[in-house]
Amino acid sequence: MTPDPNASSSGTVPSKDSKKKKDEKKEEDLSDEDLALKQQLELYVERVQDPDTGLQKVALESMRQEIQTSTSSMTSVPKPLKFLRPHYGILKAYYETMQDSDLKKYLADILSVLALTMSAEGEWESLKYRLLGSEGDIGSWGHEYVRNLAGEIAQEYAQRLDEEDPIDDLMELVEQIVAFHMKHNAEPEAVDLLMEVGYLVLLIEHVDSMNFKRTCLYLTSSARYLPGPDDMSVLHVAYMIYLKFEEFPNALQIALFMNNMKYVMRVFTSCDCLLRKKQFCYILARHGISFELDDEMVADDDDREVLQEIINNSKLSEGYLTLARDIEVMEPKSPEDIYKAHLLDGRASAGASVDLARQNLAASFVNAFVNAGFGQDKLMTVPSDNSNGGSSSNWLFKNKEHGKTSAAASLSMILLWDVDAGLAQIDKYFHLSDSHIIAGALLGVGIVNCGIKNDCDPALALLGDYVDKDDSSVRIGAIMGLGIAYAGSQNEQIRIKLAPILNEAKAPLDVIAFTAISLGLVYVGSCNKEVAKAIICALMDRSESELGEPLTRLLPLGLGLLYLGKQKHVAKTAEVSLTFNGKIRKYCYMTLLSCAYAGTGNVLKVQNLLSHCSQHLNKGETHQGPAVLGIAMVAMAEELGLEMAIRSLEHLLQYGERNIRQAVPLALGLLCISNPKVYVMDTLSRLSHDTDSEAAMAAVISLGLIGAGTNNARIAGMLRNLSSYYYKDASLLFCVRIAQGLVHLGKGLLTLNPYYSERYLLSPTALAGLVTMLHACLNMKAIILGKYHYVLYFLVLAMQPRMLMTVDENLKPLSVPVRVGQAVDVVGQAGRPKTITGFQTHSTPVILAAGDRAELATEKYIPLSPILEGFVILKENPEYREER
Repeated sequence: MTPDPNASSSGTVPSKDSKKKKDEKKEEDLSDEDLALKQQLELYVERVQDPDTGLQKVALESMRQEIQTSTSSMTSVPKPLKFLRPHYGILKAYYETMQDSDLKKYLADILSVLALTMSAEGEWESLKYRLLGSEGDIGSWGHEYVRNLAGEIAQEYAQRLDEEDPIDDLMELVEQIVAFHMKHNAEPEAVDLLMEVGYLVLLIEHVDSMNFKRTCLYLTSSARYLPGPDDMSVLHVAYMIYLKFEEFPNALQIALFMNNMKYVMRVFTSCDCLLRKKQFCYILARHGISFELDDEMVADDDDREVLQEIINNSKLSEGYLTLARDIEVMEPKSPEDIYKAHLLDGRASAGASVDLARQNLAASFVNAFVNAGFGQDKLMTVPSDNSNGGSSSNWLFKNKEHGKTSAAASLSMILLWDVDAGLAQIDKYFHLSDSHIIAGALLGVGIVNCGIKNDCDPALALLGDYVDKDDSSVRIGAIMGLGIAYAGSQNEQIRIKLAPILNEAKAPLDVIAFTAISLGLVYVGSCNKEVAKAIICALMDRSESELGEPLTRLLPLGLGLLYLGKQKHVAKTAEVSLTFNGKIRKYCYMTLLSCAYAGTGNVLKVQNLLSHCSQHLNKGETHQGPAVLGIAMVAMAEELGLEMAIRSLEHLLQYGERNIRQAVPLALGLLCISNPKVYVMDTLSRLSHDTDSEAAMAAVISLGLIGAGTNNARIAGMLRNLSSYYYKDASLLFCVRIAQGLVHLGKGLLTLNPYYSERYLLSPTALAGLVTMLHACLNMKAIILGKYHYVLYFLVLAMQPRMLMTVDENLKPLSVPVRVGQAVDVVGQAGRPKTITGFQTHSTPVILAAGDRAELATEKYIPLSPILEGFVILKENPEYREER
């Protein structure tokens, strides 16, 4: 039986019919205009294959014209490209048969554009035909075409490098693409392409006065996410661009970020304006580095003296007190004003009998932190009726033994940065016979001089003789004082004084530990071999029993501070540390690693440290503490890493061993220092009631750190409740009091954040002070709650006024309106987007909270620093006209 040929079945013929119908329907959907264009383009394709070269040329010209003049929306392909898609294979095949001629190059150009939508994955045909085509204007084919080419160049470049093929033709094309991008406000795309092909130097000749700021902003932001040494080469290009356009403050910032003193000098030698140089000096003073100006940088002797005085920070106290008077917070506060015990129920006062000496010690710290830098308080500086030593002595003697050391040193905190008045007031303590008070006075000399440099070197003159005394508490006071006063100075005289102590056979362990820390602070981030060698020898000389002591762990920290932020330079010392005694080996290695990569945001190092924290160890292992702190030290560099680190620490809380749980709160405190994020606050609040008292103490101290200098009402309330909750536990109550003092640091005018300049620059001395204090908190009971509570004074290295102080050309305070709001990230955004949101307008001086940014609200003055923080010099705008 034969099948009926007309019957409908699933044969091939009907499917052809349906295909035909589909095409016809498609053509019916097209408008008359589109249909005409489609037929026109099909005609051009036929004409291109015509043997007559004249016809070919006209057809190619017309096709080129159609493609270049077509427009497209964000979601659709240009019509000519859409209609030419079916003919791409035909044109490609015909191209191969053509003789070399201009027409063949013309066709290659068109194929290059068609490949934009037709090229197979991994073929890079758009680039292939572009290189074979005519070398006309690349931009005439549109942005999308140029973007696509840039992507293909990056892949082709990598392949040619692997195969060691020549890349000259690619580099010519790169130059054209970069020139096009820079002209059309696509600076990030130009930078990305040049990074891919390792030719960033080309940027310097292509930037102009309109786009260099956006270009450099993108360069400096992307440098954070690049591995070394690529990050430094990117920053070098940004530095050169800023110098080219005489944006010297930005260039100086980059030089400080790179820690390149030659670049800093070059900024000074490149600039002729004395006023701008004064602004540079304010920036250097805030960074906290020792920097000596020479004749080449500033020719005139008088000018050099004025500038050096600014770098030496001698005007810091004056500016801070101006801010305090303006905001009307000069009135001294007593510890009771901070505790606000009247807001609690009766339980808190019942605890008054617990431990009076411990309470008085806590009050000394609270008083010192709250009135820091104000020059007056209600305990230490109150004038007394009777002439025998004043009332400060009365308060001193309410403390026992080592408590007197911290109480005496608290006077210098109140007189912070005011060297002349501070030394005059501390002098009276040197005439007393009590060694603890003398130790406190010596420490106080260091605190008063913290961050302030002086040609007379009063700290060295006063403390030098006490370093070799017999009494260990006096020695520690002098050694610690030198460390704080000369932090970051790399002063050779200090090394000559302190290094021999490390190898003294009879020196007690605590003296050696504090000597290592002080040397680490003085030579922070210097990789000094002699100091490293001395500390390594001291570690190797320790006996088995000494290695188990909590204080011994300060020795590896002193060693780590030498390599702070120096990354690979620590490698040899880290190898040496692996040969140490088993008790200290891992602890030392972790500490070195975390210090060396502090502030770098290095993801691989964070993962490495996390892997050490994930191990479940035997009881006596202590190295996970510094590993947890290390995660915070490395990840605090930028916001994204910081958020991820907080999440990782949450996991460690759930799954980690006891020693990890004790360190996590401290790590959270470092990550959010002086920046009270609500969810971190909640985590710490939960931990402050933990059954493990060490973890609870760490959480309480960290609540103080995240709220440091913010007067945060929520944290203050939490701490008040904790003081009632722990009214019977002297140790925890002491920690609560310290935290209360920190929250109200400088009555809310100070910050402990080591990052400044819109979170771009990191002050190495500030971070070193914080890390030292946090390492001491890893063993609270032995150090902070033992007789070494004065370790808390290392925080003075990180204390800075969180102010914007505008001054005129004579460096006198000048009040101008400024807008202060939440900073907005504008990297890579088109046009001129707003840099702050939710702003309020105030008159300077103003306080800046974490994440705040300020901008001038008047055009009458021009700021000499692009970032309004700290001291900013304003000069009058010559083009400003008063509106009538």
